[in-house]
Amino acid sequence: MTAPLQITVRDMSHSPAIDDAIRKKADKLERFYDRITSCHVLVEAAHRHHHQGKHYQVRIDIMVPGAELAITRDPSGDGSHEDVFVAIRDAFDAARRRLQEFRRRERGETKPRDTAHEARILRLFPAQEYGFLRTPDNREIYFHANCLRDLDFSRLDPGTEVVYAEEEGLEGPQAIWVASGGSSIPE
Repeated sequence: MTAPLQITVRDMSHSPAIDDAIRKKADKLERFYDRITSCHVLVEAAHRHHHQGKHYQVRIDIMVPGAELAITRDPSGDGSHEDVFVAIRDAFDAARRRLQEFRRRERGETKPRDTAHEARILRLFPAQEYGFLRTPDNREIYFHANCLRDLDFSRLDPGTEVVYAEEEGLEGPQAIWVASGGSSIPE
């Protein structure tokens, strides 16, 4: 980055652990797209009345040549943003997806969203709401609950047949959407 990373924390206690988590995520983002000129991250406790604990929202403003990308992750209704580190992770995941889209447009590429492939659920990590698919050629594809189309993550089981589309993520192939379906997939 040309300018140093800026971190602002509002309406909550500022801790070195929060700074460290943000710096690690920003470094990873910069390795993914090395033309980021500046990045400002705002973390704040949401000003809403909730029956449960505090919710956090994260805003990331990224400057790249020719554009400013603004990513806001508001508290979700499922309570996952009661943990500031989950809110930070989700915001940076969204920022990476926005940078992927920007990079594709910059290169004149199109995203293969409609290319569906068959797979089976291989492993699930319910607490973190992600899992892995196994393709007929034995590849593993990461997916997150956010990319499910007509499926409920809490009702998925290993072995469930699905269809999906993929893209290359920071750490390997990942599903950009997963839907019910599939047939003739070997166990």
